[in-house]
Amino acid sequence: MTAAVRVPLTLGRGIATFSVFVVGYITANLIPLMIIAMVDDLGVTQTVAGAVLTGSLLATALVCLATTRWAAGRSRHLLGRVSLVVMATGFGAAALVHSAPIACAAIIVGGIGAGGAVAVGGAALAALNNPNRVSGINGLVNRTAVTGVLALIPILGLHMTNAFGIVAVLALATVFTIAWLPSAPAVDEDEPSAAHTRTPLPEGVTEKKLAVAGFSLLVLFAIWAIGEDSLWAVSGIMGAEHASLTEQQMGLALSLSTAGGIAAALVLTALGSRLGRTVPTAVLLGFGAALKLGSCLATDSTTYLVLIIAWNTVYAAAFIYVVAIAAALDSSGRWSAPLLGTYLVGSAFAPLFGTLVTGAVGYVAFGFVLAGISLALLVPIVWIARLSTRTEQASALPGQDPAARYTTSVVV
Repeated sequence: MTAAVRVPLTLGRGIATFSVFVVGYITANLIPLMIIAMVDDLGVTQTVAGAVLTGSLLATALVCLATTRWAAGRSRHLLGRVSLVVMATGFGAAALVHSAPIACAAIIVGGIGAGGAVAVGGAALAALNNPNRVSGINGLVNRTAVTGVLALIPILGLHMTNAFGIVAVLALATVFTIAWLPSAPAVDEDEPSAAHTRTPLPEGVTEKKLAVAGFSLLVLFAIWAIGEDSLWAVSGIMGAEHASLTEQQMGLALSLSTAGGIAAALVLTALGSRLGRTVPTAVLLGFGAALKLGSCLATDSTTYLVLIIAWNTVYAAAFIYVVAIAAALDSSGRWSAPLLGTYLVGSAFAPLFGTLVTGAVGYVAFGFVLAGISLALLVPIVWIARLSTRTEQASALPGQDPAARYTTSVVV
């Protein structure tokens, strides 16, 4: 029998895995700059630009979900190469062809390619040892890369050539790293517990139970995305109307929120599996609920600023832990591959949810709604986190102590 095991993080595997994940998701972080470039260079309205980019993100989400099986299987490398080439072609055409219809169609094509790249990156994360640390490094690389690109594009000029061209170049460059991606683990065909998953099952855990946990995590993550991103969507107008926040303070909040995310990723990377996943996830979700409620209750600009920055930092840490949970559930990447796709689906509805709820019941009630969502999700996500610890142990090398790889590991 061949056991499904995770492999060590090496320089090559790290470059390939983190690059394909970050490049696939980078468009979502560049939307504000891309909208400006589309309006200025293509002559479309903000509404049209926003609709096209929303369509591109939805295409990314749907393709990510649709390609999960290939990303978690033997076609991982082929899917990665094809997806990145499609992404580079789409965004490259958008950068070079300044015809609005062609550029808009090309942006959708780029989003399609990005979906496959995200699925491949998510699946590859699950093949690496210590999902907590790997997810933390991935978050750190993502935040750092996005910060750099966000700073670079305005320097070069807010034009289609730069906003979309840089993404195309990054996608094309990442194609050459795909060979270093960790392969999906192989399991013998006669292994009864591996009918659908390549991860050996812990004692007392059935394939059905693991599947329920995996599907539940995907749904819960989409709901969590609605709650988190809806607050972000209205944070500017809520800060101005409810807490007298100035434009300068909002800019400061954006900058320090990014710094907070990087700090959270650094801390979690250093901690690795020392604290387990169950307790930190519970604490972060509970603390996040309190910070969201506090942000919606705050009427002082300084208090609001501090709470928003703190919430963003906690959000980044919670996001990293959920990715680690999905990766630990199955070493083939069955659940980590579609995870970001479900997040993008939820995120797409977040602005509508935020504006509708705040318009209907006000900011204070909105805070209670968001806190309630986080607390309602806490128990099932923590249960899945606990299960993920057991599945990670089961995927250790035969005869190896599951915690031996992490000399300071604490299983929670």
